[in-house]
This record gives sequence, structure tokens and C-alpha cells, in this order.
Amino acid sequence: MRVIKSNTINKLQILIGVGGLILGSLVYLIDRPPDQTYFVSFSKINISLFNTIPNLFGVIGNTLPDFLHVFSFILITAGLFSCKKRGYLIICLSWFVVDSAFELCQKFNTLPLRIIPDWFEGIPFLENTKNYFQRGTFDMLDLVAIAVGTTAAYFVILITSKMREMA
Repeated sequence: MRVIKSNTINKLQILIGVGGLILGSLVYLIDRPPDQTYFVSFSKINISLFNTIPNLFGVIGNTLPDFLHVFSFILITAGLFSCKKRGYLIICLSWFVVDSAFELCQKFNTLPLRIIPDWFEGIPFLENTKNYFQRGTFDMLDLVAIAVGTTAAYFVILITSKMREMA
């Protein structure tokens, strides 16, 4: 991965990525029951808007978080490392593999459940790892959303990189 300029950060890519994570969080705050969302169910204050306002995302809310997760993390990573096209492809493919592996491990969870260390239980966020693989549901549409999110992120990277070069 060849870096264009040392210490250059593409703030627009990072901003778009963070915006995607915020939008994805809204799916969990508005459309999902609080007991099904880790960061909502363990919040000390009631941050859930479930059943308070109408379902905002509808059926797309089922796969939108998968799209936004890979999309956002690709853009944030790319924004931190100003690369050439090859580097951006590596970033996209790496996140695609990671997100796809997590989705597939919800279906084929025997190995992940065997290798998750017991000491994860006492660490915030990691304590939910076993539950993620035991109760998480595999959905082929989630894999499609991950693929589409990866592709969309690559094109956004190309566009925002060209915009930056022209500025």
C-alpha cells in the first residue's frame, strides 16, 4: 500500500464514514427492541426510541447496518491512509472479508464459540462475543449488503480522492 503524502488524512472520507456509523446507530435506537441491541440494553439511561416513534427504516433496516458497517469502516480506514487505488482495494477487500466472516460465523458458529476465551466475559464489549455468535442470525441478504457496502465505499473513495486532488 503506497501512501501519497505522509500524515495526510482525508477528513471527508472519515466524516462520511462516521456519518454512516451514526445512521446505523439510529437503526438500533429507533427500529430495534432495546433488549436486542448491546449498547442500548446496557445503557444507564433509556436511549431507545423503539415504539416511541414510528419505524423509520422499514424493511431496509434489517440489512442497512451490515451495509453501513462495512461502508463506514472502509471509509474511515481509507481516510486515515491516503493510498493509491491498489491500497484502497486492499482496504475494501480486508473489511469485506472481516464482515463476511462475522456473518458466516453466525451460521457456522461451532469454531468461534470454541475459541472465544473465557476472560472475554469480564471485558466490556467483548463480553457480548459469545452471545453474538450464539444468538446472531445468519442472513444471505446481510452478505449481499456487505458486498454492496464494500463496492459503494470503493466508489466513494475514488470520488472523494479525486475531489481532494482537484482542490
